[in-house]
Amino acid sequence: MTTPDYTDVDKQEDIKVLHSMGYAQELERRLSRFSNFAVSFSIICILSGGINSLAQATSGAGGIGVGIGWLVGCFVSLTFAVAMSQISSAYPTAGGLYHWGSILGNRGTGWVTAWLNLLGLITVLGAINVGTWTFFVGAFGPALGVEGTLTNQMIFLVIITGVQALINHLGIKLTAKLTDFSGYLIFFGSILIAVVCLLSAETWDFSRLFTFHNYSGDAGGGVWPQVSNAWVFALGLLLPIYTITGYDASAHTSEETIKAATSVPRAMVMSVVWSALFGYLFLASFVLMIPNMDDAAKQGWNVFFWAFDQRVGSGLKEFVYLVVFIAQLLCGLATVTSASRMIFAFSRDGGLPGSAALAKVSPTHRTPVAAIWTASVLSVLFVWGSSVVSVAGTSAYTIVVSCTVIFLFLSFIVPIVLGMMAWGTPKWDKMGPWNMGRGIFMLFGFLSIVSMVLIFVIGIQPPNDWALYITVGFFILTAIVWFAFERNRFQGPPLGDIIAARQAAIKAAEQAVGETGH
Repeated sequence: MTTPDYTDVDKQEDIKVLHSMGYAQELERRLSRFSNFAVSFSIICILSGGINSLAQATSGAGGIGVGIGWLVGCFVSLTFAVAMSQISSAYPTAGGLYHWGSILGNRGTGWVTAWLNLLGLITVLGAINVGTWTFFVGAFGPALGVEGTLTNQMIFLVIITGVQALINHLGIKLTAKLTDFSGYLIFFGSILIAVVCLLSAETWDFSRLFTFHNYSGDAGGGVWPQVSNAWVFALGLLLPIYTITGYDASAHTSEETIKAATSVPRAMVMSVVWSALFGYLFLASFVLMIPNMDDAAKQGWNVFFWAFDQRVGSGLKEFVYLVVFIAQLLCGLATVTSASRMIFAFSRDGGLPGSAALAKVSPTHRTPVAAIWTASVLSVLFVWGSSVVSVAGTSAYTIVVSCTVIFLFLSFIVPIVLGMMAWGTPKWDKMGPWNMGRGIFMLFGFLSIVSMVLIFVIGIQPPNDWALYITVGFFILTAIVWFAFERNRFQGPPLGDIIAARQAAIKAAEQAVGETGH
C-alpha cells in the first residue's frame, strides 16, 4: 500500500526497521494512522465497558463516581499509555509488549510479559463478548423471547466469535475498514447517548456529578459489599480503569501500520484521551438523566436499561441500543486482531506449543490464520469452562475475569520498569522518532508504577478477593515452568549476530507471502 502520504521510500524504511530487529515483513502494511488508532479505540470501546460496568460507579459512590472518578481512573490508564508509547516508537513490532520485555530485560522477563499479556487478551476477549451477550439480552431479549441461559449464551458466543475470527482471517484490509467504521460509530454513539440523555432529563442538576453517597451493600443492589466511604470511591475507579484498557493493540498491529514508529505511539495515547473525553460526555449526561440516584443505585447492573426505560421512548431507545450493540460486536473483532498478533509474535520466536503453525502467515490473506482461530477458540472455551465451575459459591468466570485486567496491566508495567532501568544503556540507547524526552518518560513510568499498585490493591478487594490467590498462583506456576522447562529451551527474540544471520531467512519468508516492498 503506497499513497501520496506513504511512499515506497516510507515503506522501505518501515521494513528496514523491522529487518533490524530480525523479523520479516510477512504481515501486510495497510493500517493508516487513524486505522491503528481505531483498533485500540475499538477495543477500549467506551460503549462496551462504560455501559456494561456502569454499576461499579452508580452502585458505589453515586454521581461522583462518574463526575470525578471517571477522570481519575482515565488518568491512571493514561500514565501507562504515555510510558508505553515511548517504547513503542523505538521498537515497533507485532506483539510489542513481549518484544519490549525481552530486549529491555532478558528472555525470562519477555516470556513472563508474553504470558501475562496473552492470558489477559484471551480472557478479555471472552469477557467482552460475554458483555455483548449480556447487553443483547437486556436490550432485545424480551422482545425476541431470548432468555439469558448458559446454553443461549454459548451459542451466541460461538456465532459472534466465529464471525469475528473469519473477518480477521480474510485480511487486514477488511478488518481495518470495519474497525475504522467502529471508531466513527463510537464517536457517534457517545454523542447520540449524550444528546438523548440531556433531552430526556427533567433537570440538569450538575451538582449530582460531584455528590458522594455510599451505596455499598444492599443500598447498591449488592454490587459491592459494605465498605467505608474511601473504599467505595476507590472501587468505583474500576469502571474507567477496566474500560480504558486494550490500547496495547496499537503496538500489536505495528507491523501492519504505515510509519509505525510515529503512528503507533500517537494512536496509543490518543485512543485513551478521546475515550476519556467522549466517555465522560455520555456518562455524565446519563447521570444527569437518572430520575433518582437512590433508586438507580438499587438497580445494580441493570441501571442503564432501567434509566432508559424510565426516560426514553421505545423507538429512540431501541435505536440507541442497536448502535451500542454494533459497537460492542466490533470491539470483539478488534480484540481478536490484537490477541492473534500477540500469539503470532510469541510463536515466531518459539514461545508457544505448536509455534510453527501459529507463526505461519497465509500467502493469500497475509494474516496469521492459525493464531486468529486459536485465540478465538480459546476465548470461547475459557468462558464455557469457567462458567460451569464454581469456587466457594462464586462462578470461576467471575473470579478469573477480575484477574484479567490485573494481568494486562502487569504486562504493561514490566516493560515500562525495564525501560526505566535500560534507558541510556546499550539495551536502549536511542529514543524513537516519537520522543517526549527522558524526563517525561521517567515521570510517567513512575506514575505507572504508582498506578499499578493502586490497580492491584483495589482489584483484589471483595468480592474479587480470589484475584489475589490467582495472581500469586500464576507467578508460582510460571516460575516452575520457566526454571524447569523454558529457561534452557526458549531463546527469545533475535539479538546481535543472530539478526545478521537471519537476513537470508527473512528474504525467503517475505518471498513466500509475496512481499515486494523491500
